[in-house]
Amino acid sequence: MRRATVTVLAALAALGLAACGSAPGEEGYSGQVLEPARPAKDFALRSAVTGRTVRLSDLRGKAVLLTFVYTRCPDVCPLIMTNLGASLDKAGGATAKDARIVAVSVDPEGDTPARVKEFLRVRGLAGKADYLIGTKAQLAPVWKDYAIAVEASPEQRELGHTASVRGITASGRQKTIYAQNFSPTVVARDLPLLQRD
Repeated sequence: MRRATVTVLAALAALGLAACGSAPGEEGYSGQVLEPARPAKDFALRSAVTGRTVRLSDLRGKAVLLTFVYTRCPDVCPLIMTNLGASLDKAGGATAKDARIVAVSVDPEGDTPARVKEFLRVRGLAGKADYLIGTKAQLAPVWKDYAIAVEASPEQRELGHTASVRGITASGRQKTIYAQNFSPTVVARDLPLLQRD
């Protein structure tokens, strides 16, 4: 059965970062630093939870952890989202309050509001994450802007997709990238830096 991910190397290659990303630890960050940091391209999509439009630029002033997932994913997406929640828990206090998890759907047909709400509830992420949905026509430009490859299995049961997390600074720049198996401790250490940058 097809696994639900394409490695983070695909994301790095698509962004042209394979040779120019800084090593972990540079600039005080624990995650992979993107050099040069680039503006996080703005987008506006509907929240599956509230039904309201969420615009990435409206989150300026907060560190944003941006990922691309789907609720029917059997393995990687639940792990990413659970670990993002654990990252906020480890950071705690004002740091967690000044950060936001933003998940963008890679499954326009399957990610219904009801499924998303249950997905977030089971992982303890209700109120901690924005899970954004839309039609393929609305989502595909966002996937393209963030170099997310999405490919359905022949049976349409699983999706292969680029699985990673982007750390976006409070000023709106993509600064770090984390592989799908990131440590919540690493992200928690980087959050204060993302908030100051």
